Amino acid sequence: MRSNSGIFTFIGLQINSLVMKSNLGNPVIRFDIGCRDSAATQKFYTSVFGWKTNAAQHATNVNTQNTKGIDGSITSLGHEPHNYVMIYIEVDSVTEAIKKIEAHGGQKHIGPLPTGTGQYFAWVHDPEGTQLGIVSDKE
Repeated sequence: MRSNSGIFTFIGLQINSLVMKSNLGNPVIRFDIGCRDSAATQKFYTSVFGWKTNAAQHATNVNTQNTKGIDGSITSLGHEPHNYVMIYIEVDSVTEAIKKIEAHGGQKHIGPLPTGTGQYFAWVHDPEGTQLGIVSDKE
C-alpha cells in the first residue's frame, strides 16, 4: 500500500515509503522491470495495464495509476541481466540485512552500493536463488 508518511529517493527517483515500526514487517516499496527495448516495453505495460510512464535519469518511472500497490520503473541496463522483475524491500540497514540473509542461507549478489542520493542498495538471492533488492538510508 502507498503511504504519504515518508518519501525517499532511490537512484534519483522519488518513491513513497512506509514508516518502519518495530512490530511491522519490511515493506515491498518498489519494482523494476528490466528489458532490452524500453520503448516497446513501456508501450506494452501502458497499453495493457493503463500505467503512466515518465523518463528519469537512469530509468523510466512507472505510475500504476492506483492507490493500491506500488509504483516502479522500467530499466534497460544495456547488459545482462536484460529481462527481469525485481522487487525492492526496505530494510533498516543494508549491511545488517545482508548478514541476516546470509545467516539464513541467502547470498549477496552485489552491494551494498550507494545510490548517489544518500541511500544504499544491494541485490541478494534467497536460498532458492531468487534475486531481490534491499534498500535503506543506512549502509
